Amino acid sequence: MKKQMTRTKRRTTQAVKIDDVARQAGVSAMTVSRVMNRESGVREGTRDKVLKAVEALNYQPNRSARRLAKGAEVHIGLIYANPSDNYLGRFLHGALGAAQRSDNHLIVDICDENLPASYVSSALRLAKANIAGVILPPPISGSDEILSVFQELQIPIATVANGKKSQKFNDISIDDEGAAAKMTRHLIDLGHRRIAFIQGQSDQNSSALREQGFRREMRAADLIVDPAFVAPGQFTYRSGVEAAEFLLSCDERPTAIFASNDDMAAAAIGVAHRHGLSVPDDLSVVGFDNSPSAISVWPELTTIDQPVSAMAAAAFELVLSQINDAADKERGQTDRGLEDCQLIVRGSSGPCRE
Repeated sequence: MKKQMTRTKRRTTQAVKIDDVARQAGVSAMTVSRVMNRESGVREGTRDKVLKAVEALNYQPNRSARRLAKGAEVHIGLIYANPSDNYLGRFLHGALGAAQRSDNHLIVDICDENLPASYVSSALRLAKANIAGVILPPPISGSDEILSVFQELQIPIATVANGKKSQKFNDISIDDEGAAAKMTRHLIDLGHRRIAFIQGQSDQNSSALREQGFRREMRAADLIVDPAFVAPGQFTYRSGVEAAEFLLSCDERPTAIFASNDDMAAAAIGVAHRHGLSVPDDLSVVGFDNSPSAISVWPELTTIDQPVSAMAAAAFELVLSQINDAADKERGQTDRGLEDCQLIVRGSSGPCRE
C-alpha cells in the first residue's frame, strides 16, 4: 500500500505531456488538444476518455509549458510556404492560440514555395533567433533539407501532414486517404459514375493520399477513373479555375467534380455557373478542408472538415513537450495518430440526374 502511494505521488509531480494523455486515452495528441481547447467535432465518448485521462494524470498544460525554461518565455518558430491563404490563416490562429495559452511566443518566417533553397535560408534565420523548437506545416513539412537543418542543430520539430515514418520528430496528420474515400463514396451513393478529380499540389503528401482515397473508392465501386477526368491543381483558386475549364470542356463532361481543397472547389462552382450549369442539379462539386471559402460560395460546399487550427495547436504543444523532457529529444517520440475527419454535406452535392 505504501509503495502504491509513492508511485501515485511521483506521477503527480512529474511533468505530464500531451502525448502521455493521448496514450492513456488511446487517441491522438490532436484530439487531446481539441478537447482541452473545447473545440467542437469531438465525439462525446472520446471527450470523456480524454478528460478522464487528464484527471488521472493531473495534466496541466499551461503550468507544464511555463516550466520549460524555468520561468523564461519560450520562442517557437514556424516556417510557411503554403499558397492557400485560407489554410494559412487557420493554421496561424491555432498556433498563436496555443502560444498565448502557454505564455510563450511564436516567431514566423516565410519562404518561397517555388524556391526550395529558400527553405534552408528560413531555417537558419530562425535558428539565429534562438528558437527552442519549430513547427513545419505543409508543404515544407516534407522537405528533407529543412528537417536535416533542425535535426543537426538539435532543435525539436513538430511537422503537420508530413506522412513519413520517423523516430526523429513528431507529426500531426489526418486520415487524408480515408476522408477522400468517404467523400467519393458520398458521390457514388448519390448515383454519380462520371466523377472527376482535381489534384492538389504535387509536393504535398496529402495530395497523393487524397487521390489514393478517391481511386480506392472508385475501384471498390467497380468504376473506372477516366484519365481525362483527372486534372492538375495547386491548391489555389486560379488552378481550380483552369482545372474546371479543362474538365467541363470534355465531350462527355463529368456529373461531379471532387476538388482536393475548398479553394479549387469554389473555383469549379464559379466556372460551372459561367458554363450555364446549375450546381448541384447539373453538376455536383465537393471540396476538402471546410475552410471559410466553403461557406462563401453559392451553393455552400459539401466538404471534409479538416481541423487545421487544432492540428497547429497540437503541433505547438508537442514541441513544448519535447523541450520539457530532454529524453524525448534523444529518443524521438513520434505521435502518428491519424484523425478521422467529418463529412459536411451542404448544397453543392446532389443526386445525379443522368
